Order: sequence, then structure tokens, then C-alpha cells
Amino acid sequence: MNKAGLITALADQTGQNKAEVTRTLDALMETIGATLAQGGRLLLVGFGTFDIQHRSARAGRNPQTGVAIEIAEATLPKFSPGKALKDRVAVAHKPKAPPPPVAADARKPKPKAPPPPVAADARKPKASPQPVAAEARKPKPKATSPSKAKKQPD
Repeated sequence: MNKAGLITALADQTGQNKAEVTRTLDALMETIGATLAQGGRLLLVGFGTFDIQHRSARAGRNPQTGVAIEIAEATLPKFSPGKALKDRVAVAHKPKAPPPPVAADARKPKPKAPPPPVAADARKPKASPQPVAAEARKPKPKATSPSKAKKQPD
């Protein structure tokens, strides 16, 4: 969901128009940003905590060249979800229970029914293939049109 989707959802839930919800959401984001910029933290019980995180300078490597570089220190915003939010997400994405185990006798394939009996006279021996004469195996010459055919002397 993006900001426009959030504004629409909040307007539907609260009954306020989108302009009022937009002003409220902008004020909330501004307040969170100002609090973190001043070095403070914002705790919303059940939802989570907005805080700042300090990273000291450290050595790193350029992955393309392998050359050692110095990574500068940084102060970054950080969000830690609260227990109620974690639980709600975990329940919503809980994996489905596996299907119940199948009884051992149900797994065995059922035997096939025997074929119907065939009358004795219906069982005729198969004829063996006849040998093909050498003349029959020769490839046939390609047919040509009479206009393209070469005349042979008599």
C-alpha cells in the first residue's frame, strides 16, 4: 500500500474526507521526523517504536574492485515493531496445517481386475512377417515433368 491507498483506507474508516486525512497523515509524519531529528524516540504502545540508530565508522571493501574503503559513521532512523503488531502479522501469515495423515491401507494401490476370458478360437496365432523382395526395397525414381525430362537417343 502506498500513501494514497492509506489515505483512502483511513478516510473510509473514519468517515472524514480525504483532505482532512491527508493533513493528519502529513502532520503525523512531520512529528515523527522532527522527534527523531532532535534525537528523541517515539513509542506507540502495541504498534512499535521509532528510534535513531548510530553506526560508527568502519572499514569495508568495494565489491567490484576489492579495494579497502572507509565507510563513514551514520545516524539512521529505525523502527521496531511492538508485540501486538508482531502477533497480528504472525497470525495473518500463519502457515496452513498439513493435511491429516492417510491410513496405511489407503496408500496401497488397489489390484486391477483380471481381463475377461477370451474364447479359444479367438486366439489365432499371429502371422510372421513375409520377407520383402529385393526389388521391392529399391527406391523409386523421382517423377519429372515431360518438359524437363531429357530425351534419350534411340
